[in-house]
Amino acid sequence: MIDLQLRSRHAPELPRQVYIEVTNHCNSLCISCPLTYDHFLPFEPKHHLSWDNFRCIVDQLPQIDRAVLHGIGEPLLNRELPRFISHLKDRGSWVLFNTNGVLLDQRRGDALVEAGLDELRISIDAVTPELYARLRGIDQLPRIVENIRAFVARHGGRQRPRVSLWFVGMQENLHQLPDFVRLGASLGVPEVYLQRLVYFGDGTRIALDSTMAPEQSLYGTLEEMQARLIVECEQLASQLGISFQASGATTPHESVATKGDHPWQGCMRPWILMYITANGTALPCCISPFATPDFQSIVLGNVLEQPLAEVWEGDRYQELRTAVLSEEPAPWPCQNCGVRWSL
Repeated sequence: MIDLQLRSRHAPELPRQVYIEVTNHCNSLCISCPLTYDHFLPFEPKHHLSWDNFRCIVDQLPQIDRAVLHGIGEPLLNRELPRFISHLKDRGSWVLFNTNGVLLDQRRGDALVEAGLDELRISIDAVTPELYARLRGIDQLPRIVENIRAFVARHGGRQRPRVSLWFVGMQENLHQLPDFVRLGASLGVPEVYLQRLVYFGDGTRIALDSTMAPEQSLYGTLEEMQARLIVECEQLASQLGISFQASGATTPHESVATKGDHPWQGCMRPWILMYITANGTALPCCISPFATPDFQSIVLGNVLEQPLAEVWEGDRYQELRTAVLSEEPAPWPCQNCGVRWSL
């Protein structure tokens, strides 16, 4: 692990953690996701990562300790996903991904378990069908709940995969957080997580119905309602015998509080991991597409078009590391980064 105080514009070794976006297709229309705004923003062409391109990426990394197989898109849409997982497990990697659960039927679930998946994270931002349909753009909550119930009944007694539910907290859904904890317990899911909405930092409303706006985000000083709900959920989870946590290895309280004037300076991502899209593009991290509408400004290179090691030590990566170490990392999205919210 790199010492926080010894960081420079260079990285001493290739990353041992990698985020690989296995597809940028999705079967949801979340009103907080950049994919929903493709007609507003110039993102990459739609693409499922192929086996050959997957191997091209991972074969350039001598050691992969942790592989996260999601990005902007629904991983279960890529039919090669179990094959990707199996190959990474053969290399000794810890493998996980986040899904919306719509396609988590018995066939796919069994294939994930057989491949050796370590963690299965299922993201549900509401516990009522009406609010779920509004936030996710699809009326699929009952189906998802039954998929989770069946998966846990079939595989919940195993050591792997660890199953967890994730809740992106925003003003519109925060009141449902206690019922989210109850839902997790009723489904036999041992871990539930709170994370905060990250919005485009200039507050620009990309679409009229977008939640990507300051009034929806949970940032800054804890409000009384937020604090009360989090305490209630901590107590409730304890009573129900499950774990209630926040992403980023913090407590739920810390996940909704800002940290210092320059929180991005504590970020280690540019020195320890790579985020690679389905088209091979290297980006600063999984938060960056949510932190700026200017996609081209966050492109660091393409590992399918040039050697990964050259991208890792290229000018753009060095500029990123310098920006993270600075007191004002403009024009990088780090100023509006989810590290403020422990994502």
